[in-house]
Amino acid sequence: MLESKKISCTELTQSYIDEIENSNGELNAYVKKTPEIALDTAKKVDEKISKGEKLSPLEGIPMTLKDNISTDGIETTCCSKILKGYVPIYDATVWDILKKQNAVLLGKTNMDEFAMGSSCETSCFGGAKNPHNINHVAGGSSGGAASAVGGNIAVYGLGSDTGGSIRQPASFCGVVGLKPTYGAVSRYGLIAYASSLDQIGPITTSVEDAAIVFDAISAYDKMDSTSRGRQGAAAVDTLNNSIKGMKIGIAKEYIEGVRDDVREAVMNAAKVYESLGAEIVYFDLPVLKYALPVYYILACAEASSNLGRYDGIRYGFKAEHYDDVNDMVKKTRSEGFGDEVKRRILLGTYVLSSGYYDAYYKKAQNLRGTIVNAFKEAFTKCSVILAPTVPMTAFENGNAISDPVETYLTDICTVPVNICGLPAVSVPCGFNAKGMPIGMQLIGDSFSEATILNVAHQYETAVPEAFRASDFGVKL
Repeated sequence: MLESKKISCTELTQSYIDEIENSNGELNAYVKKTPEIALDTAKKVDEKISKGEKLSPLEGIPMTLKDNISTDGIETTCCSKILKGYVPIYDATVWDILKKQNAVLLGKTNMDEFAMGSSCETSCFGGAKNPHNINHVAGGSSGGAASAVGGNIAVYGLGSDTGGSIRQPASFCGVVGLKPTYGAVSRYGLIAYASSLDQIGPITTSVEDAAIVFDAISAYDKMDSTSRGRQGAAAVDTLNNSIKGMKIGIAKEYIEGVRDDVREAVMNAAKVYESLGAEIVYFDLPVLKYALPVYYILACAEASSNLGRYDGIRYGFKAEHYDDVNDMVKKTRSEGFGDEVKRRILLGTYVLSSGYYDAYYKKAQNLRGTIVNAFKEAFTKCSVILAPTVPMTAFENGNAISDPVETYLTDICTVPVNICGLPAVSVPCGFNAKGMPIGMQLIGDSFSEATILNVAHQYETAVPEAFRASDFGVKL
């Protein structure tokens, strides 16, 4: 539409800004709006169009960033009281890439505090709501991005995924969420939760959009020692490859214990793949039962280390009343961090402490290696693994706060991917009786984003009714 001049970038951007003003009060997807920056960028894009210059794939497209992605000159809080008022002096690499392409930044989106949560409700700004039913959560931790994209008040968003934080809210909000291979997308400028698990990825309304955004941001970055960039062909170029004869695996443990409507939707998706010529292969993956405890031990241990930098001395919130330096640090962290963050710091400190390190942290690291090897073995039997994204659909507001332990179980299908550093994409695969979206995930071997996105695209093309928009958002 931009290139054919059906609409100007300024008009497009203004329509999203207006709709954010209309809808964000209910959705609470954005915690920081940047309309002036968005319109300035749109003006640059319109000038390029008027000169007949070619646009890059994401140029002029209104988008958003999760509030743990650093933005030079724009407040970045991780939705925590302890970082209120913190304004970075540099851009995260992913935003630097998109900024140079004149991506139109609408604002920063809501999230669970320091990306710790499965509902977005641990945010100091209150949780983002589900655009399909605002009495339900958007999911977490990238709930704001999923709510904004699902509610069409952003074309796409970037989130981060430590144990399912892109895929779980994408499933809850009926959109597409890609967690890339560890190292495919730079983490430089992503405020860390658990450094060996964190990965930035896109949340979009279609698989093609996810491929376009992934191709743009998956570049090698010397600023990130774990960066490798995209390996192989651009994902968007492989979206229409035939999957006839491809083996798609289903691990029996992935579909045990999930809710009946979710299992039925995933198994129906398997039938669609069979109709497209793929072969469904069933196998056992018993190590999956260890994934959740391994994840929470390792993630909390790394969080305990990473969050030690928030002491009230260098930046962010500081307690007003204290007796000495130690008292200041204690009170700053006690007042600045929310309950869920404190819970995970305490658990992480415990498993790293003298006398417990070998019993918990070391054992979890050893089991991590076992899980990695089990997935390597699984990919000798199939090219892609099909699984539920979450064992349930979006729960009602307040459930996660009243029973936080129960919400940890929502990660049971997503955390193995982060433990192994594998890519996975969540795509809608239907709706339950109440009209809430159900998501399935397609898991691939390392750096096989092109493969899993193509398999997801084949389903999206065959069953477009699984991708049903919410009533919110811009109507172009």
